[in-house]
Amino acid sequence: MFSFFKKNPKPELDSVPEIAAPVVEAPIEEDAPVALPAIAPAEAKRSWLARLKSGLSKTSSNLTTLFIGARIDDDLYEELEAALLMADTGVDATQFLLTELKRCVKDQKLTEAAQVKSALRQLMIKLLEPLQKPLELGRHQPMVMMITGVNGAGKTTTIGKLAKHLQAHRQSVLLAAGDTFRAAAREQLTIWGERNNVSVIAQESGDPAAVAFDAVHSASAKGINVVMVDTAGRLPTQLHLMEELKKIKRVTAKAMADAPHEILLIIDGNTGQNALMQVKAFDDALGLTGLVVTKLDGTAKGGVLAAIARTRPIPVYFIGVGEQIEDLQPFNAEEFVTALLGDASD
Repeated sequence: MFSFFKKNPKPELDSVPEIAAPVVEAPIEEDAPVALPAIAPAEAKRSWLARLKSGLSKTSSNLTTLFIGARIDDDLYEELEAALLMADTGVDATQFLLTELKRCVKDQKLTEAAQVKSALRQLMIKLLEPLQKPLELGRHQPMVMMITGVNGAGKTTTIGKLAKHLQAHRQSVLLAAGDTFRAAAREQLTIWGERNNVSVIAQESGDPAAVAFDAVHSASAKGINVVMVDTAGRLPTQLHLMEELKKIKRVTAKAMADAPHEILLIIDGNTGQNALMQVKAFDDALGLTGLVVTKLDGTAKGGVLAAIARTRPIPVYFIGVGEQIEDLQPFNAEEFVTALLGDASD
């Protein structure tokens, strides 16, 4: 398993295993967070990257074939514009990439299609890098995470996967079944709790905000590190349900000052520009701190991340390419663009 978090070095620092990974050496202050690098065999990493590339293969094919034997002219730019729009990149991000690409071609006097493709690759990496930020652990005790998203985005499954990742980094976890509208959601969360040996706070019926309140108090009393509050899936247009999310946030703050510390939106990578609309709506209502993009394993186009980077550059903590625990991994801009356009040598 190869998660990537930032973690406060104070708790159990001496027991943290030494992990060989490229890090930037710098003096660490007493209270500064440290990066916990990825933990996984190289083979597992290659396997996961292969699944990511497979999930984005449709977009990758549309983009990369444009540069095969192509001339650098208006026709190439028009075809690239169409391919980016079809990949759900959106008008703003597409125009930004095309403008910057033309500038690079002119300034660097690029004459070959492979050079233009390489320039596009670097522009996309630069555009997506602001989204690449680790989730910080150890700043709060407990850290309270509010998990939101529309029905079908993979919210409950993602909570289970995140719980496993957190446990791998020696974090105790408590789940709060705040989706009281759908009985199956409570049952699904309970199953994930049993799989991970994690307790679940739930009520047969009742106020989701009250469930969150109880969970925070229970975690504080028991010394649990992380509380994850599930919420009912809803569309941004369901205003009464969005108001309920705001209530959960307010009540959680009453249970613990400055909570929730993380408000995550789970978005389905197949929903294209709808995902951007969800990000805007949930961010306006709640003030999102991070995103998790799921289901990049089928017909996902991937370009919506560029649209998010241009419009609402909220950190993408994780992306998912399948149903298994290890299929949810930290977002890395260069890896993602490599899945779309190949590496620098291609």
